[in-house]
Amino acid sequence: MILHNLKPYSPNLNPIERVWKVMNEQALNNVHFRSKDEFIQAIRGFFQDTWKRLAPSLIDRINDTFQTIGEINLG
Repeated sequence: MILHNLKPYSPNLNPIERVWKVMNEQALNNVHFRSKDEFIQAIRGFFQDTWKRLAPSLIDRINDTFQTIGEINLG
C-alpha cells in the first residue's frame, strides 16, 4: 500500500468526491424531492442499482483502486 499525503482539502484527488459527483449527476441533479424519504430512496437506489451498472465504465473518473468499505446506513 502506498500512502499519499494530500492537501487538507483536495477534492480532485479524493475518490469519494468523484463518486458524489457521479451520484449527483445520476440521481439528484435538478430533482425536487417532496420528502426526506424520497431523497434517501434516490440515494439508495443509486448505490444499489445505478452504481453497479456504471462502476465498470468509471475507471477513468474514479481510480481503479476504489474500494467499498461497507453498506451505507442513511436512515
